[in-house]
Amino acid sequence: MNRTRLVFIGILALALGAFASALAYRMLQAHAGAAQGGVQDVVVATNNILVGARIQDKDVRIVHLPAEAIPPEGFRHIERTIGRGVIQPIAAGDFILTSKLAPENAGAGLPSMIPPGMRAVSVRVNDFSSVSGFVQPGSRVDVLMTGTATGSSEPQTITVLRNVAVLANGQKLDRSILGNDSQNSPVITLAVSPDDAAKLALAMNQGHIQLALRNPLDTNQAEVASIGMHSLYQNGTVVRPPVRTKPKPAPAPVAQAPVPTAYPVEVIKGDKRDVTKLQD
Repeated sequence: MNRTRLVFIGILALALGAFASALAYRMLQAHAGAAQGGVQDVVVATNNILVGARIQDKDVRIVHLPAEAIPPEGFRHIERTIGRGVIQPIAAGDFILTSKLAPENAGAGLPSMIPPGMRAVSVRVNDFSSVSGFVQPGSRVDVLMTGTATGSSEPQTITVLRNVAVLANGQKLDRSILGNDSQNSPVITLAVSPDDAAKLALAMNQGHIQLALRNPLDTNQAEVASIGMHSLYQNGTVVRPPVRTKPKPAPAPVAQAPVPTAYPVEVIKGDKRDVTKLQD
């Protein structure tokens, strides 16, 4: 009986010791986790994901990182990223962030990249009017139009739109990784407001379109005066070269008939004397 009681007490002591050890371990782990901010799950990219692509299972995975190392826009669950369109390039190992994805159910490709309240409008260009192909997705441009206003015989160039975002160069939606790669395309797609879309459509039908590439940090929206032919010359006047004309020949002299010379002749008849003038 005593032996059985001793065995029972020993087993109970071992159980209590194991429970106390486990409790102490949990407390120490919780304390260490609290000191480090804890470890949480976060979704990262497994490969490079281009703009316009739709995220698939093979593109993402879960990693465990300290809470303080995870950005606020990061995703904790893969399911929330599958099927979302990419609107900014994502490199392998990068966090999948809300700002880099299109809204849910917005799809992928160009439609998912159009900001709310904006429209995508394409303009036809060539190597010259697209700055030799350096107008790439993500660039900012001004839209110029050269045409002749109604009632005027002088062509003018006006700035139709300023600081417009470029969505696509042809069918290319992602910007160059090197930043200096050019790609020529006959069509450039711009993101504009509905009012600017109508203005741009009218400009394309009324004159010639030219794109002016901007520094992305230059957000100046100041009005630009229209430029006419007179603005290309000093003091605003067109200087025309003098027109050289051939000298007119002198008129030929007109021959005049000689004036006859009269000679007086005295004629005496009796007591009468007459003077008569005779001509040669």
